[in-house]
Parts: sequence; C-alpha cells; structure tokens
Amino acid sequence: MATVTRSFKAQKFASSLVVDVVLILVCLIWVVPTIGIFVTSFRNSQDIFTTGWWTIFPHRAFVDSGVIHVDPTADLNGPISIRGIDGQYTFEQLRAGVHTSDGRLLTWFGNKRTLQINVSSFQWVGFNANLTTKNYTDVLSSDNVSYLDANGNSIIRQGDNLVGSFLNSIAVAVPATIIPILIAAFAAYGFAWLNFPGRKFLFTVVVALLVVPLQIALVPIVQDYTKLDLNGTYLAIWLAHTGFGLPLAVYLLFNYISSLPRDILESAFIDGASNFTIFTRLILPLSVPALASFAIFQFLWVWNDYLVALVFLGSKNQVLTVTLANMVGEKGQDWQLLTSGAFISMLLPLAVFFTLQRYFVRGLLAGSVKG
Repeated sequence: MATVTRSFKAQKFASSLVVDVVLILVCLIWVVPTIGIFVTSFRNSQDIFTTGWWTIFPHRAFVDSGVIHVDPTADLNGPISIRGIDGQYTFEQLRAGVHTSDGRLLTWFGNKRTLQINVSSFQWVGFNANLTTKNYTDVLSSDNVSYLDANGNSIIRQGDNLVGSFLNSIAVAVPATIIPILIAAFAAYGFAWLNFPGRKFLFTVVVALLVVPLQIALVPIVQDYTKLDLNGTYLAIWLAHTGFGLPLAVYLLFNYISSLPRDILESAFIDGASNFTIFTRLILPLSVPALASFAIFQFLWVWNDYLVALVFLGSKNQVLTVTLANMVGEKGQDWQLLTSGAFISMLLPLAVFFTLQRYFVRGLLAGSVKG
C-alpha cells in the first residue's frame, strides 16, 4: 500500500512539474519580447542600430582595450607579424577578426593604409542605462522629429501624432464595447427567462452567426453606409462592431443568466416586480462576471482591430492600429519610434485586462456545469 501511495505521489509530482515547466515557457515566450519592446522604446537610435536591447544589463562582451600599430615596412599581401602577438595572420583574417589564444580579439581598422589593429578583450560590462524618453515624445508629437542613424547622420521625420490616434481608438473602443453589452444583456435575459413565439429559432440564428466570417459582410455594409452617408463616421464603426460582437455576447450572457437561481426571479415576480425592474435590479448586478468577461473580449478585439477600422474610418479619424501600420511602411527602420508606438498601444488593453481579470474565468465557466 505504501509503495502504491509513493508511486501515485511521484506521478502526481511529475505531471505537476511538466505543467509548471510548460507554463513557465509560455510566460517567457510572451514576457521576453515584451521586455525587449519596452527596453528598446527607451534606447536612443544609435544604440538600437549597433547593439541588442539585452546589452543594457550586465553581460560579457568584447571591449576595446588598446591599439596596435603595424610596422610600415611589413608585407601586407602575406602573413603579417604583429608586435606582442604570437603567430602571423593575413590582412583578410584581421579584417574579419582574429581570436588569440589569450582570449583577445584583433580587428584591422579601416583599409591597409591605416596600419592599425584594434584590440578587444572579453570582459564583464556593467549596467548600461543609457535610456531616454525622447522616443515617446517624438512618436506622440505631430511636429518634425530628428535623430541620428548608425553612421551618425541626422535623420528628420514627421511625427505621427499618436495622441490623436490614441484618443480616436478610445472613442471607437469604449462605445463599441458598451453598446453590444447592453443590447446583448437584454436579449440574453429574454432568451433565458421569457417565453415568446420563435424564441428557440431566433436563438439558433444568433448562435449560427458565430461561425459567419465578418469579412463577407463588409462590402454590403459599406454599400448601405454609403447610401446613408455614414461611412467614415464614428457611428458607422460603432454599429459595425456592435453587429459583429452581438452573437458572442448573447451566447455568453445567455449561458450565465440562464444558470441564475430561478427562486430569486420567482420571488421578485410574486412581489410585483416588472421584467425591467428584475433585469436592472437583479440580473445586471448578478451578471457582473459575465459582463466583465465579454467586456475584455470585445474591448481587446476592437482595440486591436485593423480591418474594420480601415474599411469604415479609412484615413479619417485614424485609430492606433492604422497609424502603426502606416508607421511600419514609412518608418520601417526607425525601431525607436516603432517600439514606442507599439508599447503605447499595449498600455490600455493591459490595464483593462488586469482590472477585470478577476471576473474573467468566473464569467467564462458560469453555466458550464448544471446542478
């Protein structure tokens, strides 16, 4: 019996260890690039072009430790004898870099006429916090910004005015999250607790809409919006996101609301409460976890949406995703601006998720187990 118990504990420990290792790897895969974006967004342009973001932390690297001048009479077309260095090396080898037996790196500087060899030694480099907030100032501004490239040349770019794009994204995402939540909550309550003709058929249609790709609806909606003179307005994209998000919202909230205790609603009916009163006083407060779960889904989807915003807003009232896509095309080599813009776009979604994440799992699992 003791042997069986020990074997069971060993298997449980092994399975738990595997799960923990996998979770740690998944977290690292997500966290390490995020740290890289964050660090790069604070580095100056010349450092980004010449070294990796991890070099700001203590690490071992080759550091210049001196210069050796080659004898002017040496034959540079054959093996070259270097003062203080054992062995002979050709010019081509020295241009590519030669590692000596004592761990130093010899690199020929310039062309043959310089007669100079730079010597680097492999040693620990301390914390190099050469960080700046200029990248964020540049990317948020709409004025001309300047910086130095890898060769020290001054580059002038037009600022991208991410402040305006950030506000446009908020103006799109917040109503496009609240409107479908309110409509879906009413619909889910009706499907869950009210009896009316065609209820099951209509609910089946709603569920079926979950598998319909939104791309097939873009052209008909644009045609209708053009006739109504709505295209390019906030109202157009609010209605579009509401329509695309309603099937999932209704289905998610229906599962939760239908699992609420019937006794509470029956008691309210006996006390004379109307359906609207029950919905506002009982259903909505009890459905906060499900509402928060859908709010996370909808807000993140709308905030990160590119296609719908490009189709219904276009270049007018550009949101963050459209502006960032334009930056990639215009400033593909300006990593300090791209990483700053990318991290700015991450701030609000992360804040929303961490604010509502305590409701997330509870809202998703609600209604999955029937008592």
